[in-house]
Amino acid sequence: MARTIYDKPTRLLLNDMIAAWSLKPGEVFTSGRAIDWFAGKYPKLRPGSIRAHLVQAATNDQSRLHHSPSEADDLFFKVGPSQFRLYEPGKDPAPIREKFAGDVAQQEATEPEQGTEDAEARPGSSQFLWEKDLQQYLSRNLEILEPGLRLYEEDNLKGIEFDAGGRFIDLLAVDKTGALVVIELKVSKGYDRVVGQLLRYVNYVRRELAAPGQRVRGIIICRNMTEDLRLACASIPDVELYEYQLSVTVQRVEALPLPK
Repeated sequence: MARTIYDKPTRLLLNDMIAAWSLKPGEVFTSGRAIDWFAGKYPKLRPGSIRAHLVQAATNDQSRLHHSPSEADDLFFKVGPSQFRLYEPGKDPAPIREKFAGDVAQQEATEPEQGTEDAEARPGSSQFLWEKDLQQYLSRNLEILEPGLRLYEEDNLKGIEFDAGGRFIDLLAVDKTGALVVIELKVSKGYDRVVGQLLRYVNYVRRELAAPGQRVRGIIICRNMTEDLRLACASIPDVELYEYQLSVTVQRVEALPLPK
């Protein structure tokens, strides 16, 4: 079950915030104001968590799909970067709650073509074709990395494509000691430039999500690790490197005998 810090989940506490402010239709507020309100009332909730819940509650923000929103989450309408107002049914567009065929086609169109550095898989290959496939597999099998590793969950937020200030962490996990683990995935080769991406996410989580004194570390997973990446990480103690292998075996099964 997802962890809930207070008696009410954060998604319901947002309604309390609306009532406390006597928020009127059309009145705009910032994520900073929401973070300040929660800091005064519910200080255990970290700014990164509040931002993620505001995204989930923003009916017109495509990023909310990463958090599986429901009708109860249709609270706000995003009017600008870190700016929100109340959602107004009948006036505003219908809330985004699921991907449709056009969204899937658009996503597939943005995937790298085969033959590029990030999508070299062919039939019989030992790697995943798309990064999303690797992400979904690992999200359900994190213990293959280390015992006790599990997907981050708070209220109904899950650590898949976790919002890190408008960019998204592939997987956010928690290890058996309670440390937060940022996992960056590359379906094919891992190049040294991924280090900067990972460290940006790690430090975002330290600043916006981790509790005081809570350790945050990073993992990079790819099919083939370049020497440049290994060298770049050689002096970074909180970053670990993994290569994955994909293997499929096929065994013939005899047909059932039929009566003659």
